Amino acid sequence: MTGLLSRIELRWSVVTHPLPAAVLWDMDGTLVNTEPYWISAETELIESFGGSWTHEEALQLVGSGLFASATIIQAKGVDLSADEIIDRLTDRVLEQLAEFGIPWRPGARELLTELREQRIPTALVTMSISRMAHHVADRLGFVGFDAVVSGDDVVQSKPHPEPYLRGAELLGVDPADCIAIEDSEPGIRSAYAAGSIVIGVPFMVDLPDDVAHVLWPTLEGRTVADLAGLISTVESR
Repeated sequence: MTGLLSRIELRWSVVTHPLPAAVLWDMDGTLVNTEPYWISAETELIESFGGSWTHEEALQLVGSGLFASATIIQAKGVDLSADEIIDRLTDRVLEQLAEFGIPWRPGARELLTELREQRIPTALVTMSISRMAHHVADRLGFVGFDAVVSGDDVVQSKPHPEPYLRGAELLGVDPADCIAIEDSEPGIRSAYAAGSIVIGVPFMVDLPDDVAHVLWPTLEGRTVADLAGLISTVESR
């Protein structure tokens, strides 16, 4: 009965509310709970060069592009090129994913599944490099994304709008007709600057409510009907 009511609710929302042209997803911290893996990898790398890395310092990198993060890590005494730092961090995170499995964020795969069932285009927009992005996307258990934008696909990283503009471009849609889902301030500012409606889902860091159009504590229980309702709410402001 619950499933029937959900389908009826969705049909009603489709009639009364517009659907997004596409939904653009951040990855780390939004689709998957990998931020602790990145922090662990950063700590191990910096300490191997005799430096120290606090949790507070690590939180400052959440949502940032890897090349920007590499510059900060170099300043902590890591005598490697930016490319070498990125490769080492990515390798270590992938090792942890292989060891512990992929920790999906609550409600993320369920909402993504419903979007695919409704044939709403989706793109993954992440500052992780391509091999990391595809490693996660390929393990969803279904084809979750029509396009993937990774950190090595763009010149400007988040908070610049280029990543989200690129995601919309690959899908052939206007970014203003898209919804973006993010967990970090750089990501929110990137999507907002691209002109998209932005849902902030706080995880490791607090999020500004002056840029995100709405803050949801979690994606658990959220549906396409909620996305459609959000569009109508934003358009009526």
